[in-house]
Amino acid sequence: MLQTEFAFTLPCGYVDERGTLHTRGVMRRALALDEVEPLNDPRVRVNEAYLGILLLSRVISQLGTIRPVTPAMIEHLFAADFAYLQELYMQVNGQEESVIETCCPRCGNRFLLDTADGHGPD
Repeated sequence: MLQTEFAFTLPCGYVDERGTLHTRGVMRRALALDEVEPLNDPRVRVNEAYLGILLLSRVISQLGTIRPVTPAMIEHLFAADFAYLQELYMQVNGQEESVIETCCPRCGNRFLLDTADGHGPD
C-alpha cells in the first residue's frame, strides 16, 4: 500500500503565539492541485520563493497540536526548519534521490545513506 503521510520532527520547532514549542508534525504527499493552485496566488507572482511557503502549508496536515497549518505559520519557522521541510517535501514526492552522503558523528567515517528505507547504516 502506498504511504501517503509521513511523520517528522523539526530540528528547532515552531513557537506559537503563546510561546509553546511544536516540533512534531505530519506531511502528506502532494497532489497535482497542491502544486498548481498556488501559482495563481498574488504573493507567488510577486515573489516566486513564496511558492515553497504555500506548498508546505498545504501538505503539512499537523504541526504539534495545530491543525490546519497556515502560510503565516510557515513564514515564522526558523530557517533550519523551513529548509528541513523543503527537503522532506522533495523526498516524499519523489523529486530527489534517496541516497545521500553523510558522516558518522561519533567516528567521522563517511558513508552513503539510503533515506528511502528509513534505516541507518547496518
